[in-house]
Amino acid sequence: MRLLLIPLDEAIVFPGVTATLPVDTADEDRVFLLPRQNGEFGRIGVVAEVIERGQLPNGSWVATVVGLHRGLAGAAEPDGDTLRVEVQEIHDGHPQDERTSELMQEYRAVVEEILEIRGADERVGAFLRSIEEPGALADTIGFSPDLTREQKLEIVENVDVKARLERAIEMQRERLAELQVRVKIRDDVESGAQAQQREYFLRKQMESIRKELGEDEGDLIGEYERKIAEAEMPEEVAEQAERELRRLERQGEQSPESSMIRNYLDWLLAVPWSKRSEERLDPQHTREVLDEDHAGLDDVKRRITEFIAVRKLREEREIEDDSRANGAILTLVGPPGTGKTSIGESVARSLGREFVRLSLGGVHDEAEIRGHRRTYIGALPGRIVRALRDAGTMNPVILLDEVDKVGADWRGDPSSALLEVLDPAQNHSFRDHYLDVEVDLSEVVFLATANILDSIPAPLLDRMEIIPFDGYTSEEKLAIARGYLWPRQVKRNGLRDEEVDASDAILRKVITEYTREAGVRQLERELGKLLRREATRIASGEAEAPIAIETDEVVDALGRQKFFQESVERTAIPGVATGLAVTGTGGDVLFIEATAMDGDKGLVLTGQLGDVMKESARIALSYVSSHADELGIDTDAFKREFHVHVPAGAIPKDGPSAGTAMTTSLASLLSGRPVKHTVGMTGEVTLQGRVLPIGGLKQKVLAAHAAGLTEVILPERNRGDLDEVPEEVREQMTFHPVMSIGEVLDLALEPVGRGADVAAVS
Repeated sequence: MRLLLIPLDEAIVFPGVTATLPVDTADEDRVFLLPRQNGEFGRIGVVAEVIERGQLPNGSWVATVVGLHRGLAGAAEPDGDTLRVEVQEIHDGHPQDERTSELMQEYRAVVEEILEIRGADERVGAFLRSIEEPGALADTIGFSPDLTREQKLEIVENVDVKARLERAIEMQRERLAELQVRVKIRDDVESGAQAQQREYFLRKQMESIRKELGEDEGDLIGEYERKIAEAEMPEEVAEQAERELRRLERQGEQSPESSMIRNYLDWLLAVPWSKRSEERLDPQHTREVLDEDHAGLDDVKRRITEFIAVRKLREEREIEDDSRANGAILTLVGPPGTGKTSIGESVARSLGREFVRLSLGGVHDEAEIRGHRRTYIGALPGRIVRALRDAGTMNPVILLDEVDKVGADWRGDPSSALLEVLDPAQNHSFRDHYLDVEVDLSEVVFLATANILDSIPAPLLDRMEIIPFDGYTSEEKLAIARGYLWPRQVKRNGLRDEEVDASDAILRKVITEYTREAGVRQLERELGKLLRREATRIASGEAEAPIAIETDEVVDALGRQKFFQESVERTAIPGVATGLAVTGTGGDVLFIEATAMDGDKGLVLTGQLGDVMKESARIALSYVSSHADELGIDTDAFKREFHVHVPAGAIPKDGPSAGTAMTTSLASLLSGRPVKHTVGMTGEVTLQGRVLPIGGLKQKVLAAHAAGLTEVILPERNRGDLDEVPEEVREQMTFHPVMSIGEVLDLALEPVGRGADVAAVS
């Protein structure tokens, strides 16, 4: 049929939909509504019936039409100012298959959920349920105000009923998802607003209650003002506190920042700005306290006493204040268990100052020292400010424990922050990130402890005065055990002094056979184990006090002997030399073993040796090979493979001081002359055979003494270091300062033709 063509540039009319359009339908009863997109007509339109036609006051025509069904546009021909088009009618039909029924049910369910969210009239849902034709049901999407013209046009041009229904469901699901998000956002906003309103009303009620009780905000501000006045803060700090207090007053309690401001003010007030301990500068009293608390350590006690004496003279003679002179940072360096931490407590007690210990082991964050900036949630001042708060004074003794174990990562380098803390020229104006005001640390006595110096950065080490803790002799350990460890363990194990006793011989047996350490920590553990056994016997009725501990009871409680003086057996065979070394736990004895075997000419090194020790072994072999004639060694002996091993293999080792022992080991192997079992040696060797100086001589000598050695070969340039060795050890041992490796071999090797002075070890 031929119908008048009505182009639609904006509106889209669906079949079954009644619409009023600003068009002139002439006198036609039916027209063809064809959508036009970007000036081009589509192929599918809607055949509509004109039910009413009228003219507006401005002369334009309008018509009310109702869509009947879809149509396919064919050939068009002009008819005056209009077009008439051949239209092929398209009817949806009545598909009755199961899939169509499922789609209709799903469409109704989605649209009804949309209507429920929108709060639509129930009659809309009833109208939807009354539609039984699938095509007409899909066309109801044209009523949706949320669809774009392009989406509606897509539905109109879809003549396949199932495909049209599926696409309509997809579009409606998108609308449903958008509506659900909008509803959730609206609910969240409403609940948040209600919570704020509720909080506001509650706060108003709290204010009223506080006013009735006389605890209103004005009293809070007044209390802070009183505390600030009483704190006697420096002028700059007091001004900062007043500024923050005025902010708190302006913002009020209901402000989110009020708690942050109050925390900041609380920390400012927590610092004891005007409080100082009454210092006692008495060198004699200091020495008495140190002697009372610690046995041995004469060098350490002397340096601390000198430190106190200098401070006393400067104060008495009113010498002009010099921060660099006042601020010596004493760093106690030595193996674990030697009393570094406890001597810090003794210094504080002798000075009459408060003592605070800061453990820096494993600290990786710079903010641990300087504090966090207040912009961070949960920010706090650094450990230095917290130490002042804990001490309650501005002049405590602060012990920076384990300063050699400070780490560094992406969060910063705490050791760099310590530069300002420990520099006497800077720490009078230390600025914590959280407080953001200057804190005077110049009156603080800083002590630091470390096990080794290698891991301390050079700039930080430059600000420290090193006091070495080299460990204790056996006699000093005996005195410590008798005077300190034994009474303390007796008390800890619930015993009385008169109930149990141990002779010096028993204590010495525990020291020599069950411990080998620079300090006394393991010794105290072994004594505790021994006393626990006696406490168990007394508590269970197996024994009656008093008890005198005998050797059998020591073995029963502590087990078999753990350490032996094995240099006699180990050096009985040529190729084994006794070297001396320093570890993180003090001095130690190393047995360096060498052997030779048929094979390719070369050198095998085992025992987890570092690069320096490997080089020492190669130098030793080169020296022995180049001086074979002097040593009485056949040159053919070097046409073999050599193996040098340093037990224990599980422990990494490095350092240059094993050079003399390695050379002696190889010379002993190749000459067949055993090394004297009483001799230990240390020193670096050059290719020309010179013996160079080494470090840690005192710790090495103490280790040799504990291992039962009676002679020590050392570099000539270390002769002066022997003054640091305790006198009782020097009297029991013989020392051989040497300049060349030739002297070492003459002293260390048995004479030619004489074997070891012990029975062969099977």
